[in-house]
Amino acid sequence: MIANARMYSVNAAAKAAWRELLAWVTERASAPWDIIDYEAPAPLSALWARNDLGCALMCGLPFTLRAPAPLLIAAPVPSKPRYRRRARYMTDLAVRADSPYRSIEDTFGGNVGFTVTDSQSGYFALRHFLRPFQQQRGGALYRSTVGGLLNARGVIDALAAGKIDVGPLDSYSYDLLTHLEPSYAHQARIIASTEPTAIPPFVATADLDSDLRARLRQAFAEVESAPDLADARARLLLTGFEFPSPEDYAPLRARHDALIAAPEVW
Repeated sequence: MIANARMYSVNAAAKAAWRELLAWVTERASAPWDIIDYEAPAPLSALWARNDLGCALMCGLPFTLRAPAPLLIAAPVPSKPRYRRRARYMTDLAVRADSPYRSIEDTFGGNVGFTVTDSQSGYFALRHFLRPFQQQRGGALYRSTVGGLLNARGVIDALAAGKIDVGPLDSYSYDLLTHLEPSYAHQARIIASTEPTAIPPFVATADLDSDLRARLRQAFAEVESAPDLADARARLLLTGFEFPSPEDYAPLRARHDALIAAPEVW
């Protein structure tokens, strides 16, 4: 079995911190698994389709759609005040830092970007946020769309290059980039944010017995107070972990199903 934290390995420093944390957790849980690198642009959907994931970050929406359902292990609790010490996140709507836009309405008629079409933060959260505006205006909101931007870095790069006027950023990814690469992250400026939803969790697609799952959860519970993980927690803007239930992610599936049946908002 393998472990992986590609979703929030936003740069080399974050990847190293996640590897350190996962090595600590798996050793503590007596789970001698390989911690693999799975670098962009390799599709996360292919990683999540594997049946040998012992502990891997997975977007909440694909978690609700995958059959058989993965086993929930733990979900990160970001330390920034806006998360209120909960395993939550949101989508930040970003424009280029030097653009004249001050509200989402200012961007209508321009070019909108998205990451991949199976992403909660990079696609469906954006569609859900824009839907009321589309219903009010009774027509398309944007002149064109640019998809396949993959992740927060792709959105920031597209904004900086002038390829899009507005795009979605996973808020925790953006916080990490702002923390670890401020000059890069500050090429973008946030003009709106969606309401919070359950953050991508660590899951298993492999068949874990109840004892091993309990050991993993106990190890994740101890991350918050482990002295030797203080630096990793600081680099990752991480308080600790919560232990969500599948019901916490059910609203993402409900929104997905409603949006699939609705007209495009672009």
